[in-house]
Amino acid sequence: MSTSPDLEKFLATAEPADLGPGPRQGVQSQAALEKQLTPLLRGSRLSAERQELIQALILLWHDHLDAAHTVAQSVENSDGAFVHGIMHRREPDYGNAAYWFRRVGKHPAFAEIAKQAAALLQPKDEALRNELIPAGQWDPFAFISACEQANRNPSATTRKTALQDLQQIETSVLLARFTGT
Repeated sequence: MSTSPDLEKFLATAEPADLGPGPRQGVQSQAALEKQLTPLLRGSRLSAERQELIQALILLWHDHLDAAHTVAQSVENSDGAFVHGIMHRREPDYGNAAYWFRRVGKHPAFAEIAKQAAALLQPKDEALRNELIPAGQWDPFAFISACEQANRNPSATTRKTALQDLQQIETSVLLARFTGT
């Protein structure tokens, strides 16, 4: 079974996840997600911890923040802190998000996020690229701050769209990490 493509389909929503809590149209209910995810994850060779991380990440993508929080909170390592931090960033509780990203430390996924984010932003928004990827390194705290600013400024639609695209990169990179692909 090819786990990653089977799981990537859960990120194929009509719209990317909002920077806030949602809900948005076109996402699946928690029950529908769990009905599909449970047999897929149980049939995989992934550890129980990786299965929990994937479940939390997909629940979060589909705007089920409370359920994602419960699952992510049970994983006590940098991966769990990363998903937990995303949840609080979307909640929005920016201070708590920063707390969890401090617990993440220098995460192995940051390099790939920086690479993909730089490619996305290079032609579109060099200022945002420089803000989020100073010296070629992903800055999750700058991302939290940019999301907060965009959420407080309803007229910043172009920036918000770029941040949503970056959030999708972040989620895809984590999903690949959790599935080992």
